Amino acid sequence: MKKVATRFAPSPTGPLHIGGVRTALFNWLYSKNKGGSFFLRIEDTDKERSKDEYKDQIIKSLRWIGIENDGDEYIQSKKINDHINVANELLKNGHAYKCYCSSEEIEEQKKRAKQKKIPYIYDRKWRDKKETDAPKDIKPVIRFKSKIDGTTVLKDLVQGSIEIDNNTIEDFIILRNDGSPTYNLSASVDDHQMKMTHIIRGDDHKINTFKQIQIYQAMKWELPSFAHIPLIHTIEGKKLSKRDKASTLDDYSKIGIMPDALRNYLLRLGWSYKDKEIFTLDESIKHFNLEGIGKSPSKLDMSRILSMNEHYIKNINENDLFNQLTEYCKLYKSEIKPDKKDKIKKSLTFLKNKAKTLEDIFNNGQYIMVDEVNFNQDDIKLIDDKAKKVISDFNIQLGSVDKFSKVTLEPIVNELIKSNYTNFKGVGQPLRIALTGSKFGPGIYDIIISLGKEEVKKRLTNKKFF
Repeated sequence: MKKVATRFAPSPTGPLHIGGVRTALFNWLYSKNKGGSFFLRIEDTDKERSKDEYKDQIIKSLRWIGIENDGDEYIQSKKINDHINVANELLKNGHAYKCYCSSEEIEEQKKRAKQKKIPYIYDRKWRDKKETDAPKDIKPVIRFKSKIDGTTVLKDLVQGSIEIDNNTIEDFIILRNDGSPTYNLSASVDDHQMKMTHIIRGDDHKINTFKQIQIYQAMKWELPSFAHIPLIHTIEGKKLSKRDKASTLDDYSKIGIMPDALRNYLLRLGWSYKDKEIFTLDESIKHFNLEGIGKSPSKLDMSRILSMNEHYIKNINENDLFNQLTEYCKLYKSEIKPDKKDKIKKSLTFLKNKAKTLEDIFNNGQYIMVDEVNFNQDDIKLIDDKAKKVISDFNIQLGSVDKFSKVTLEPIVNELIKSNYTNFKGVGQPLRIALTGSKFGPGIYDIIISLGKEEVKKRLTNKKFF
């Protein structure tokens, strides 16, 4: 039995789309599950729109989510001559022909089809004409001679058997009149040369598959197996496009979604295994199969992504969480200062409470990271004379406390509640505002312990509210 080989073949004409990431993930997992190889092919033949920055972003995005390709990237533009040679071979063997229709003729055919409200199919005018009839002033395109009779059945590994009438596939162009190959020719030649055993891609490629099967058959190449995955839709049920918000991995990385959580979410988006929700990387590889892929489109649900990320934040090793937070701050916020790192690390246990993203942890820990407290102007107005007395009394009482813990701090807070005829909020809120700049934030004991005695005393004597 042949060793399984899969590929992901994006065009570097824009940032990698979340739907593309899932396709890459399914290909990668399938090949790893079967002990095979996974390749990355950069389809950069659209010279005007292809850019190196997009190619780099695609490679970086796949690595960020944990997908590593085997061997070097396969660059399609370097194989153009191979594609052209196959076109010429198809021409020689009678499976292709030169078409001399002018662009005006084609436009006229398309216009007539539109008027009749039928799909445009090239009328095969030059299919059986002699070369001697060719006009001298028109450079021809080369069209594949598609089958006219009978049907073709695709045994799709996800969708099941799909049958179409061959006459619905037009004689599609394989070489443009400037001599450049088209997608269906290039993809077929590359897949054959790369020895692909399984082509797993979005079900918007189904018609391309039927065209590519005909090229394979005309060249007497061994056919790969095909699997077409339903597309990802927005929560409103529309096809997800690159223009949609949160459509690239950078959109998720920026708000602090972690790669493992997003990969787990994408794995479960349209695929299931029993009723299992959380998969480690090893479990993903072990259990992945094509049978678990559903036939209906999946909806991208941001609330589910956040929920998955929250699960990972709560359950990840805190050293790993700290490393990811540090990296996140460096990339998107302000780098955590060396003298604050230890305090943040020790405080993660409560800073991650209710946090759905790394950004939430960053916001929760802001009061530790800053040297000067940034006061919320509405909250500072709550520091009235009674609140100032609570802050001042608490600061005095702290002098006798050497080691901060809930056990040593609680009696002081209780005493202040009693002596100031107030409640826990009456003490906790002024202290929280004085120490963090806001009435919202972690529990007051956690705040005090995380800052340490020296920093607490410094902040409680801030001239802004005295």
